[in-house]
Amino acid sequence: MDYNYLGSTNLKVSKLAFGTLTISPLQKNLSVEESLPVMLEAFNRGVNFFDTAEGYNNYEHLRNFLKHVNRNDVIISTKTYAYSREQAKKSLEKALTEMDTNYIDLFMLHEQMNEQTIKGHYEAIEYFLEMKSKGIIKAIGISTHYVAGVIATKYFDAIEVVHPIINKAGIGICDGDLKAMEDGIKSLDDSKGIFAMKALAGGNLLNSIDDAFDYILNFKGLDAIAIGMQNINEVIFNVNKFENKQIHDTIIKALDFQNRKLHIGDWCVGCSNCVKICQQKAIHVINGKAVVDYDKCTCCGYCSQACDEFCIKII
Repeated sequence: MDYNYLGSTNLKVSKLAFGTLTISPLQKNLSVEESLPVMLEAFNRGVNFFDTAEGYNNYEHLRNFLKHVNRNDVIISTKTYAYSREQAKKSLEKALTEMDTNYIDLFMLHEQMNEQTIKGHYEAIEYFLEMKSKGIIKAIGISTHYVAGVIATKYFDAIEVVHPIINKAGIGICDGDLKAMEDGIKSLDDSKGIFAMKALAGGNLLNSIDDAFDYILNFKGLDAIAIGMQNINEVIFNVNKFENKQIHDTIIKALDFQNRKLHIGDWCVGCSNCVKICQQKAIHVINGKAVVDYDKCTCCGYCSQACDEFCIKII
């Protein structure tokens, strides 16, 4: 497994990061017990970078995992929508308590759109800077689906890591095409760590998975790439892809390469909460029910957080 430092931070991470959204209640909904062997398989194969978020509701899974490894051998990143000092403090305390750890390696502001959005959340960044000075946070970053969000980080020295969406089809980029996102990422200097997400577009590129991996693994300047994994076979497949090793036929046959899709239950009441949270503009309410535009949906699952009726799932 290749390892890189995230930009100018002291975080040395595996090129393959374990994206834990897929094991969370928003997607596969693995139990704490079910998720442990999957995460341990990745760790034992050299993956030391595990990404989560407050909204994934899976801190308990990470807590259990950390009981079985040396905490100092693992890099944990998480994300929050906090924009005030009070909210940032609450998010940090929640992460520390629920994962039972004394520090967070990388704390990111979630889904930042542009320079104005970052400025609107800067009170949270200032709090994180204080916690960084105390060693409770090791590095600060943002996640973004926007080219403008990537470019905006040039103007904020406090932002050390950028977590942008990037895949061969450009699926999920909200304000431009693939070329614009590529250029935006390449425009950042070496001081910014680049931690890519949605390389398989939330499962939408599983039918062309070899091409998707070829694209992302040959994209220069990426320190790490988050891939969601739900079972041990997926871990083995992804690790071997990153290490350019031959993958046994039994592993390939055991994988389900069917595209995952967002499913909305018949009991949807058309409240539009999912429409409001979807940055991809992939959901519309038609005739009183939510309808998915699958050409735009990245299967992030964030819309399910906003559904009071619990009728949204990824299947």
